[in-house]
Amino acid sequence: MIIKEITTKSIISKSNLPVCEYAVNPYVGCTHACKYCYASFMKRFTNHPEPWGEFLDVKHWDKIKNPKKYAGMELFIGSVTDPYNPQEEVYGRTRTLLTELQDSGAKLSIATKSDLILRDLDLIKAFPDARVSWSINTLDEIFKDDMDKAVSIERRLAAMKAFNKAGVRTTCFISPIFPAITDVKAIIGQAKGFCNLIWLENLNLRGNYKAVIMDYIAEKYPSLLPLYQRIYNRGDRSYWENLDAELREYAAEIGLDYVTNDDSMSRPFFAPPVIVNYFYHSEIKKSARKGGENNA
Repeated sequence: MIIKEITTKSIISKSNLPVCEYAVNPYVGCTHACKYCYASFMKRFTNHPEPWGEFLDVKHWDKIKNPKKYAGMELFIGSVTDPYNPQEEVYGRTRTLLTELQDSGAKLSIATKSDLILRDLDLIKAFPDARVSWSINTLDEIFKDDMDKAVSIERRLAAMKAFNKAGVRTTCFISPIFPAITDVKAIIGQAKGFCNLIWLENLNLRGNYKAVIMDYIAEKYPSLLPLYQRIYNRGDRSYWENLDAELREYAAEIGLDYVTNDDSMSRPFFAPPVIVNYFYHSEIKKSARKGGENNA
């Protein structure tokens, strides 16, 4: 693992993501080394020859001078890194960020695959309407280990439960859904008792990692290779359309709302979780950029 410390002028950047005003990434790179990581495109901006997942730049920045200017703004921490990489335990850059933003009135959304975030529970719950999401796309720890180096699914679920119990809005981000591998209903069944949101996102294959995943399927799940070829080589969307219909029916059976837009902040904290479908996320993002209906 190649780790180096770098200096940046500002840690907070304006974002064109429809879910936030600002993106915050205390690190460059991510040591979870997820085989399907969409953020691997960042490698071309880093001057790192190492493969994605084998380097981490630790950011140092000038102290945030006027944190109150972010009052009421949504700050998304972890858009292209995990702010709770294992190295956070050593460098504490995410904790420094949270400390500098204390009492600012900023709204936080944090995405992670880690339970190290439990260290900062008291800090995070002091922010208004803070939300934390954990990515979970399997209950099979063997498949998890094939896909990433993050902590176990059991530890992620335990962290989600602890945050929810402490009054922090929690999201189970079922992403990416691997066709015919991810058991979405089983994950919902495990998480629905201690999360406010359940987000669904399909596996998108692009860039260098498309070949990595297709080779993995060919080796470990050869019977599924024709399905993956139909979806990812020929653009067949019928699998996702059928799964969408199946999950909509399942949500109705277990008494959960199933929507295509996130209105969670208007829902009471103790209301049952709502399931949000982001299967066609790339189209949603294009629509948002054009000023169309915002479904994300």
